[in-house]
Amino acid sequence: MIPSQILLLLSFGVAAVTVRSSKPNFIFIITDDQDLHLNSLDYQPAVQKHFAQEGTWFKKHFCTVALCCPSRVSLLTGKAAHNTNVTDVSAPYGGYPRFIEEGFNDAYLPVWLQEAGYNTYYTGKFMNGHSISTYDAPRASGWNGSDFLIDPGTYVFYNSTMTRNYDIYRNLPGEYSTDLVANAAVSFLDEAIAAPDRPFFIGVAPIAPHSETITNPRPTKFNLPVPAKRHEHLFPDVKVPRTPNFNPSKPGTASYLSTLRPLNASEIAYNDAWYRARLQTLQSVDDLIDSIIDRLSQHPSVLENTYLIYTTDNGFHISQHRLPPGKSCGIEEDINIPFFIRGPGVAKNAVQNIPSSHTDIVPTLFHLAGIPAREDFDGEPIPVTGEMQKRGGKSEHVNIEFWGEYLVEGNTFYGRDVWGENTYKTTDPYQLTNLLSTPNTTTTINTWPIPSLTARLDALLLTLKRCKGRVCTRPWEKLHPEGNVRNLKDAMHGRHDVFYLEKQTKVSFDECAMGQILEVEGPLEPVTWREEEWDQWN
Repeated sequence: MIPSQILLLLSFGVAAVTVRSSKPNFIFIITDDQDLHLNSLDYQPAVQKHFAQEGTWFKKHFCTVALCCPSRVSLLTGKAAHNTNVTDVSAPYGGYPRFIEEGFNDAYLPVWLQEAGYNTYYTGKFMNGHSISTYDAPRASGWNGSDFLIDPGTYVFYNSTMTRNYDIYRNLPGEYSTDLVANAAVSFLDEAIAAPDRPFFIGVAPIAPHSETITNPRPTKFNLPVPAKRHEHLFPDVKVPRTPNFNPSKPGTASYLSTLRPLNASEIAYNDAWYRARLQTLQSVDDLIDSIIDRLSQHPSVLENTYLIYTTDNGFHISQHRLPPGKSCGIEEDINIPFFIRGPGVAKNAVQNIPSSHTDIVPTLFHLAGIPAREDFDGEPIPVTGEMQKRGGKSEHVNIEFWGEYLVEGNTFYGRDVWGENTYKTTDPYQLTNLLSTPNTTTTINTWPIPSLTARLDALLLTLKRCKGRVCTRPWEKLHPEGNVRNLKDAMHGRHDVFYLEKQTKVSFDECAMGQILEVEGPLEPVTWREEEWDQWN
């Protein structure tokens, strides 16, 4: 019997042997604005069957920016937003033109994978500002095959605009967006499997459960997501989970959340309808997953050598903290997001609480593919396999950033487009109590005095604020070059109290700008501990 890894090609009686590449393949599925904390995954049996049961769920995975474009650019480059300088969804600080301007079209994931011998494909949403006027100025580099959703039809579920490979864009009225993406993904999968000598990467990016967003004419309108007609009858009685921070009777105490009025009955009913529409749109994503797995299952040797990832660009909130539908905030609903992986060496039906973020994804793919890591990566490999977990050493923190305004979705109902501020510090499961400003009886966390802990975290944040490369994953090395402080626990030693409480530079900002402008970012570097200088204080 001929091994399944060997294909025999006969031409004029001459046999040519093509060996399937031993490098792993990757299929990367990324939804748009999918929540973790509002239980959307409970309504996706395909995610449960093909990812939760067949792979590992990393429950402490975070986006680096709770906003589409900067999050996706960080994901594709392995760099924090302060290093990509793509910090918004539109000009002057964001969007596809900004991505081009910053030089990333020649230095991001598909380009690097092609250099390592991979065939690369992509279908669905790429990033904001990828439009009929920008998609070929220049075209996105690094893809053997592509079928992009582009503006102004990116978020229009039944009137998409797409551009395949180097063809002129086409409008597709009456066809459902997620089904178009699913068909393109399977087509590219067939193409990839037909080239057995090269491993492949396929990015699949449906817009669900994002709102239906109408960008033309202006102003932009955010309407309820639109499900496929076959799903629009589902979940008629489902409502937003009534968690403690759902339209709370008393507002939160952090920043502007403390000023928000309660939602009224009509607003809550509107938000419940929005939630149901999101769940309905995710059913077509489940269909997409099934179609990919079905095709892979026809090629067992390919499936066995393929890593499949399921995640989203950022999370979402609906009624938490009295907020209308939206993202962009530092609350758990917006930043803690789904992340599943299955494939060779990945434990099945497993859950991990190792902290990770979108800057870690490209380093992870590099590690799995045997590609040397780049020194300018701001992330590090997520220990997704048993072999990687045995090594340990993953950093204990994630770095979340944001510039600009909080966008209100459902703006046609709420009559408001933005809130100007959305940053604060808090800690409790539903983020209703700000330990920095609320009088309470709690004086310690994990036996550590809150002032001492806050001083360490402030120094850590300042170190991460402008970090590059290894400093982003090992910030304590910058604060303590001697190497005797490797984590927060080490830093909490009493001998460091004066250094952190009295001598360390504090995080501050001169103004809240719409993008990253260094002149107003305040202090950019921490004071470094020097043993010979600081011994006198202890």
